[in-house]
Amino acid sequence: MMLLRKTACAAGLALLTLFAAPAHAAIDAGATAARAGKTLHLFLSTSETGLDPAVASDLASLNLLENIFDPLLRYDYLARPVKLQGNTARGLPQVEDGGRTYIFQIQPGVYFTPDPAFKGQPREVTAQDYVYSLTRLYDPSLKSPWLFLLEDKLVGDAALKTKFSYDTPIAGLQALDKYTLRIRLNAVDPNFLFYLAMPATGVVAREVAEAYPAPGQIGNHPVGTGPFLVKQWKRSDKIVLQANPTFRPTVFHTDAAALAAMPAAERAVATSLEGKQLPLVERIEVRIVEEYQSRMLGFLKGEFDYLEQVPESMTDMVLANGALKPELAAKGIALERFPVLQTYYMWMNMDDPVLGGTTKDKLALRRAIALSYNGREDIALLKKGLALPAQSPLPPNVLGYDKSYRSPVGYDPVLARALLDRFGYKVGADGFRTQPDGTPLILTMHTEPSTVGRLRDELWRRNLNAIGVRVEFKSDKKTEIIKASRLGKVQMFETNWIADFPDGDNFMQLLYGPNSGRANYARFNLPDYNKRYEEARLLSDTPRRRSLYFDLFQLIHAYTPWVLLTHPISADLRQPWLKNYRRHPVEFTSWRYLDVDTAKGSPAGK
Repeated sequence: MMLLRKTACAAGLALLTLFAAPAHAAIDAGATAARAGKTLHLFLSTSETGLDPAVASDLASLNLLENIFDPLLRYDYLARPVKLQGNTARGLPQVEDGGRTYIFQIQPGVYFTPDPAFKGQPREVTAQDYVYSLTRLYDPSLKSPWLFLLEDKLVGDAALKTKFSYDTPIAGLQALDKYTLRIRLNAVDPNFLFYLAMPATGVVAREVAEAYPAPGQIGNHPVGTGPFLVKQWKRSDKIVLQANPTFRPTVFHTDAAALAAMPAAERAVATSLEGKQLPLVERIEVRIVEEYQSRMLGFLKGEFDYLEQVPESMTDMVLANGALKPELAAKGIALERFPVLQTYYMWMNMDDPVLGGTTKDKLALRRAIALSYNGREDIALLKKGLALPAQSPLPPNVLGYDKSYRSPVGYDPVLARALLDRFGYKVGADGFRTQPDGTPLILTMHTEPSTVGRLRDELWRRNLNAIGVRVEFKSDKKTEIIKASRLGKVQMFETNWIADFPDGDNFMQLLYGPNSGRANYARFNLPDYNKRYEEARLLSDTPRRRSLYFDLFQLIHAYTPWVLLTHPISADLRQPWLKNYRRHPVEFTSWRYLDVDTAKGSPAGK
């Protein structure tokens, strides 16, 4: 991220800007009429857990939170590379003290949706509401998974961790007046503004939280300021959102220079959105559809307006020779390949007695496992060509990605067998190896109980058996595997990480020693890695940080806590009646920008 210098609050706005009308402006009757009767029909692939910004971390809930609650900033919808812009803040902040102090001006006229907690009065958002909402991440009763965004970064936040109270003032988080918020950091954090565009930092009203104090209740009673509100909620089945009638008038605009510089696809969307007040539809019907086949069949029957990431096992239903099947193209269905900011990897527990540690025999075992991985077969047969081989933890299009970097560890089962032979892993009469002490070598890989999970198991079984290593699989729900992983009770597991923000730090922190027991499932704790990471995390995307990242990549390959697998390429489908759809690299949804043209088809299969 570019380090901001001291500047006026409105300076540095992204190329595409959402202009909020003055606070006194009435909701445009024409905009209300234009969206009347329009409904988006969508699905989420997993069940939601609850709609509390400070607590929810599952993808389904985050998709919904993004449309109900408002952080200070949000991403420019069409700018590539990604850029931040004001949301409830009036543009980007004023930056002082060499990048350690941010001063935000909150837009007047931002209101929470009506709720009995407000006793019949309109409730305007103030700077103090953001002080309260960010302080909630420290509340020990909430156990927020997002505390790491702020912990030890805000000046004086030790007071919140010593004896927590919402009324404890800290120097790092202050409302200077009704609409002015000041945030002070202990040290420069180049990614800090990205955190303030995440759903976790959305604004919550204290009255609502105190009106529903029982654990989890505020997550069952979402009261936000975003473009939509919850109209109907049948847990793990169906959620209906309705356009927020009190949403601040927000008009989409692109200046001429920015429009001229856009690729054709983005330019067409910008032109379609120009001058329109958001959101563009009256209602969103969201279903929870966990089965791959149900999602595919639902889309093909017109029940859903778009489908992101065609399941790998079902690409043959829609693709032929890498292209959309002619009969689907004839219906106006569109296909787009999208490089997801995501990395698949198989981690190994560095504390495990069988394959953990840094002795030469353990290093040889983990390196041999990495050399056994047949990436070409994985991409061709399981990913159906919709993936790139991962050379480093960083996917393309995140800051710090080096397109010229190549992993020194490739598919080489001959070398893998030679390594195991040299360091005492002998082949027995049954064709499988023993440990150097003569005991049987048996690996245990956790896996998910799904069709895709079973296919992954078979790939790993073939890979490891080919070098004489026996592997067993233990099936469980992913949520349970993650819980056990944080306790150090899982030996190895294949998983993935999706970017929370578009910077390499979000991936490199996954192997930082102090994060063991949290996102560092491998429990990798190497002083050389930690020292370089601690320097790199204070830097923006500079030559020095790229040099440090090169060293970190090499350490990962040398010690092999991970087997790097792939970066997926998503095959996205959309119906002919859906307008303005462009997938964003970081934000979860584009719902406020979407429109439907009933003249081009029949939404929801009607």
